[in-house]
This record gives sequence, structure tokens and C-alpha cells, in this order.
Amino acid sequence: MLTLHNVQLAYPSPDNEPPVQVLDVPEWTVAAGEQVALIGVSGSGKTTLLNVIAGIITPDRGEVRLDDTDLVRLDEAQRDRFRATYIGYVFQNILLLPAFTALENVALGMKFADHRAGTARAQVMLEKVGLRDRARYFPRQLSAGQQQRVGIARALANRPKLVLADEPTSALDARNRDAVLDLMQTLCLDIGAALIVVTHDEAVARRFPTTLRLSEINRAHQYPSP
Repeated sequence: MLTLHNVQLAYPSPDNEPPVQVLDVPEWTVAAGEQVALIGVSGSGKTTLLNVIAGIITPDRGEVRLDDTDLVRLDEAQRDRFRATYIGYVFQNILLLPAFTALENVALGMKFADHRAGTARAQVMLEKVGLRDRARYFPRQLSAGQQQRVGIARALANRPKLVLADEPTSALDARNRDAVLDLMQTLCLDIGAALIVVTHDEAVARRFPTTLRLSEINRAHQYPSP
């Protein structure tokens, strides 16, 4: 379903130093419906890899295929539309719009993929994440765990084929961490979406059927196992 082939990305260095290689992924495949935890230390390219998969960043070379579509070959507008339709993203910092309610935050994300019944679907998703009575609340009126549930509802509202999560529980205590992970994994199973979570937390990684160290697929940062 998702295939990365010869994906490479380097960032320029100051003072005419050689570029810093961030990604060098020869081959990596994630099957439809598979749930994967990627463990990596700080600076190992975890977020950059997710952004490349989502089409937010374009690699220097290589292929990023979701089914038959190579995101690298799409222009920026095409990538934005493709991502809105087929990829859900749960951000580490949640990134809810502060002037919009929980319901509006979820519904607004759906509009980018031409979902006309956004409000009705958004309400259903908030019910699924246990926030039916918080639909009219603004982000500042929600706890960190509740805000992340809104983020999950927003990411899954369009029934994506692939869900990406960047350290989604880093700001939560253990109880909320486990609840959020259970919710995200269950909802992805319900819609048949593949799920990739990047984390530095071994406790998070142990909850996934497939666990990889980022250095196993990314030759640019092949740190020894602890």
C-alpha cells in the first residue's frame, strides 16, 4: 500500500560545509491496515520522514507511493489535495485552531477533501472519541488529552487510507497516553487504515504489532541499538 524506494533528502549546511543527509531509505513498505511504531532518537529524522510520506516535504530523489500514486511526481496543489483525501495526520503539537470549536476544527479539515457533509461527519467522529458533550468547546477549554482526541477525530474524519502520528502522546500522562493510543488504533482498524506512529517512547512502541527502529530503514542515521 505504502512504498518508499530510494528516498533521499539532505539539508544544506552553513559555511559551505557538505549537506547533512537526513533521509536515505532504500526500500520500505507498509501493508494496508498494518500498524507500525517507528522508534528513533532526537534528530534521527522521524518527523522529516512523516512529512515526506505526507507530501509536505519533497525528497531530493526517490519514490513515495501510496497505492499507484507517487507523491513525488505531484505538484504542491496536487499533493495538498491528495493528502486531504487519503492521509490523516496526528501532530505532536495538535495544531487546533484556537478560534474554532472542536466541531469546527474537525469539520474544517474535511472541507479540503470536498466532503460536503462535514458537520454531520465531524459530530460522529467526536462521538467516537468520546467528546460528544465537548463539540462546542474551544481548544482552551479542553484538556491536553481531549485536544489530542479532537486531533484524532480530525485526522480520521475523511476515512483515510493511511494515518501518520508524530509523537502523539508526548504531552500526556501514562493513563491518557494509553487511552489515546487505544482509541487511535481501534479507529484505524475500524476503517482499515494503515497507521504509522513515530516515537522515542519504548512503552508506546510495545503497544504495536510491528516495531522498527528508524535506523533499520534509514541509512542516514544508523545509530547502534541501546
